[in-house]
Amino acid sequence: MAKKKGEAVEYVWLQCSETGDLNYRTPVNVKGGMPDKLKAGLKKYSPRLRKHTLHKIKRK
Repeated sequence: MAKKKGEAVEYVWLQCSETGDLNYRTPVNVKGGMPDKLKAGLKKYSPRLRKHTLHKIKRK
């Protein structure tokens, strides 16, 4: 995927708070600042635990 000039998107990983697995990768618009929803974390499905858990941002 080629990066376009002026594009303000950064890809971040979502890390499970219980197992530490990096389960999801999502684009984030960094030009306007990080949304509060992402700072707090998201409830996503963890395949290892087979339930929804809190996932926080992890930058590689």
